[in-house]
Amino acid sequence: MREFLSGEAAGGLVLMAAAALGLALANSAAAPHYFELLHRYVGPLSLQHWINDGLMAVFFLLVGLEVKRELIDGQLSTWSRRVLPGLAALGGMVAPALIYIAFTWNSEAVRGWATPAATDIAFTLGVLALLGRRVPVSLKIFVTALAIIDDLGAVLIIAIFYSSGLAMGWLAAAGAVLGGMVLLNRLRVMRLWPYLVGAALLWVCVLQSGVHATLAGVAAAFTIPLTRSPARPDAEGSPLHRLEHGLHPWVAFLVVPVFGLANAGVSLGGLSLGALATPVTLGVAAGLFIGKQIGVFGLTWLGVRLRWADCPEDASWQHVYGVCILCGIGFTMSLFIGLLAFPADPVLQDQVKIGVLAGSLASAVVGVLVLLLAPSCQRARSGGTGPARAPSAVGASAAE
Repeated sequence: MREFLSGEAAGGLVLMAAAALGLALANSAAAPHYFELLHRYVGPLSLQHWINDGLMAVFFLLVGLEVKRELIDGQLSTWSRRVLPGLAALGGMVAPALIYIAFTWNSEAVRGWATPAATDIAFTLGVLALLGRRVPVSLKIFVTALAIIDDLGAVLIIAIFYSSGLAMGWLAAAGAVLGGMVLLNRLRVMRLWPYLVGAALLWVCVLQSGVHATLAGVAAAFTIPLTRSPARPDAEGSPLHRLEHGLHPWVAFLVVPVFGLANAGVSLGGLSLGALATPVTLGVAAGLFIGKQIGVFGLTWLGVRLRWADCPEDASWQHVYGVCILCGIGFTMSLFIGLLAFPADPVLQDQVKIGVLAGSLASAVVGVLVLLLAPSCQRARSGGTGPARAPSAVGASAAE
């Protein structure tokens, strides 16, 4: 977990730099070359489509691997461990969506309702890394579990609401490939290369089917065998652990930063107060900054109050509130869903980008200030917030 958090935090810092570079390029003399390069075709797709549909499929493959590992053999392996981050994730998806809908009601822009619903784990852990020991480790684990659950929710939203024009032949082919990968798992094939070949074929079929191609990554991930490793970081012979460790640095330091560089670029030239006050921009920004606070903190407090779960260990409510504000950093997934919601409308895409940048920046700044003013972890411990008591992991090694 320490290695994972360290990698995510470092990746978040690189993502911040890449996003800032994309924004700078879009507002510099190099802007025409920047936008022309993104729209240049390489084979059947533009460079931006290769990034958003191809590279991001690798990102979703890693998300799927993390979700499966956590559900079977990690922080989400029992219902008692899922309650608090599950409640927080639910509130953090519903409240921002409702706020966005309130701003865009009775307009076509309401289609982007899911844009502020997901937390960017890399960005959030990157900010927490800057705070060091001022944030209890239990809260970092809580945020990681929360983000994994709402990433899974975002995947379901993309599959259900942002797929159209289905080609049934290609969809059947995708089902056949996925069935073959499941069969490999059932036959306990522990080599990785057959699954990787299957994942590539699945991506092509899903791309042609009308379902968003990135979902192939998640589907493929759930077929990769996992060997349980109770009380240990991982199992050396586990295909899922090997693939997750192999992909993590590439996703953290290449895939997600390239996505940020390609999609954070929005021209601010001639930007007026009217442009900042559009329903889409306000809905996204308010959804991230206000909705996340209400939803994540509200259901977290309710879960502890009703004794469904314990407050994270060594954390005061001020710590918890500060981290809930940071959950409003929705950069990567928010941009991604926003692009899916308005694929043919660059004006609305730019409004989404401005809203995502504004809401994420406000959440980062205010969240950091709240955590800087919070008592130290030692004082929080003496305050008796009630440590979280997670059940021990029990189970034998088995391919899942």
